[in-house]
Amino acid sequence: MSIRTHLIGYALCLLSTPLLAEPLPIKISTDLSSVALPHPLLPEPLPMSDLPSSAQVDAALDQHLMVLNAQSQLQIEQANQRKRDAGEYEFTLRGGSYKETLYNANGVENLRDWEVALERPFRLPNKMMIDSEIGAEGVLRGENALGDARHEASRSLLKLWFNWQRENAQKLQWQQQVTLLKQQSAITEKRIQAGDAPRMELNQINANVALANISLQQAQLRSQLAANELTRQFTALKLNDNIPVLKPQAISQELDYWQQIIRNHNHELGLSEAEQRYQQKLAERTSAERLPDPTLGFRYANQMSGNQKISGVYFSIPLSYSTRAANAEAAHQAAQIASDRNLAVHKRLEADIVATYTQVENNFQIWLQAREAGVALRQNAELIARAYRLGESSLGDTLIARRQALEASLAESLAQLDANEARYRLLLDAHQLWADSDHHEEK
Repeated sequence: MSIRTHLIGYALCLLSTPLLAEPLPIKISTDLSSVALPHPLLPEPLPMSDLPSSAQVDAALDQHLMVLNAQSQLQIEQANQRKRDAGEYEFTLRGGSYKETLYNANGVENLRDWEVALERPFRLPNKMMIDSEIGAEGVLRGENALGDARHEASRSLLKLWFNWQRENAQKLQWQQQVTLLKQQSAITEKRIQAGDAPRMELNQINANVALANISLQQAQLRSQLAANELTRQFTALKLNDNIPVLKPQAISQELDYWQQIIRNHNHELGLSEAEQRYQQKLAERTSAERLPDPTLGFRYANQMSGNQKISGVYFSIPLSYSTRAANAEAAHQAAQIASDRNLAVHKRLEADIVATYTQVENNFQIWLQAREAGVALRQNAELIARAYRLGESSLGDTLIARRQALEASLAESLAQLDANEARYRLLLDAHQLWADSDHHEEK
C-alpha cells in the first residue's frame, strides 16, 4: 500500500471524526519537511482584554454627540423644574393719569386725576403641588434619557469595535495565507529544479500568490475603513492592532436571570415610564386648570385734583369653560398615547432580551462547530501538503486543501468574534460591562 493511500485514509478519518482537541502549533519554515498552515486567532490564556479600557470608553462616550445632546436636554428639564416651582405668574403694575373737565354753574373746572394698581394671579394650592411633581418627573425623564443615550452610544461603540476586529482578523488571515503560498512556491520551485514537477505548477502557484495579495490588499482597505469609522464617531479611542481575541465563554445564568436584571437597569424602559408619568401629570394639571386661577389686585386712585381718594382690593376670574374642557381632553389622550408607547417598549424589550440571549447561546455553539471544522481541515491540508512533497499528491489538490483550510480558519475567527460580541452585548444590556461609565448617570 502506497504512502498516498495511507495519508488519504488518515485524512478521511479526521474529517469523519469530531475533534475536541486543539491542533498542535504549526511553525512557518522554509524547510521542505514542513509547511505552516493558517490557523484561527485563538488567544493564549492571558489576563488581557479584547475591549477598550473603561477610561477610554468613558471619555469617548462623554464626547459623543448623542450624549452631549442628552446632557443639554437634562439641563433644560432642570431649568423647567425651577420654572414650575417658581410659577409663571408675575406682578403687574397698572397706572394712569386723566384730565377731567367739570361743567357747573360757576363755569368750567379742569381737574387732574390719577390711579395706580398692583395685581398678580395666584396658583391654587393643588396646582402648585402638581407643578412640582411635573418638574420632578421631567428631571427624572431627562436623567433616563441621558442614561439611554450613553447606553445606545455604548452599543454603537461595541458594534463598530467588533466590525473593525472582524476586518482586522481577515487581514491577518490573508497575511498568513500569502506567507504560506510563498512557502509553497519555494517548495514547488525546488521540485521543478529536481525534475519532480512540471514548470506549469510554478505558474499556478505564483498566480495563487498574486490572487492572495489582491485579497490581502482588499482586507487591509476594509480594516482601515472600519478603523476610520470607529475613530470618527469615538475620537477618544486609541486603536491598537495587537488586540487579543479571547476564547468565547458560555453564559451560566438562565434566561430569567437576564430578563430580571436587564429590566431593572434598562434606561429606555425607565424613560418610557417617566414619560408616561409626566404626561399623566400634565393631564392632571390640565384638568385642574378647569378651575381658573384668581387674580388679586390693590388699587389706589386720586381724583378731583386730590379732593377725593379711593383705595381698595379687587379680584378677577376667567369664565371660559369649553376651551379648558377641550384642553383637558387632549391632555388625557396624550397621556393614553404615552401609556401605549410604554407598553410597546415593555414588549419590545422582552423580545430583545430573548433574542440577545438566544444569539449568545447559538453563537457559542457555532464557534465550537467552526473550531472543530477548522481543526480537521487544517490537519487535512497539512497531510496533503506532505503528500505533495513526497510526490503522492498533485499541486491542485494541495492548493484546494489550503484554500479550504483558509476558509475554515476565517469562519472560525469570525465565529469567535461573533460569540464574544454577542456575550458582551448581553453584559452591556445588563450593565455588567464598562460599569465605570455608569457613574455619569447617577450624578
